[in-house]
Amino acid sequence: MEKKSFSIPNISCKHCIMTIKNELSMIDGISKIEGDPEKKEITVEWKTPATLEKIKSILKDINYPAVD
Repeated sequence: MEKKSFSIPNISCKHCIMTIKNELSMIDGISKIEGDPEKKEITVEWKTPATLEKIKSILKDINYPAVD
């Protein structure tokens, strides 16, 4: 199991967090997604077949790109 926090400057409210949760939850292997709109951050827990690259790709595709 892997866990990572992502800084996402485009997050402005709880609706943004819900959109991200809905999109990422479609990836097989994602087990937990939490978000904090005030910190503009999400934390994701996953295992194979989900990958860091896949998560970042989905975030970019839905206009919530993660900043390293």
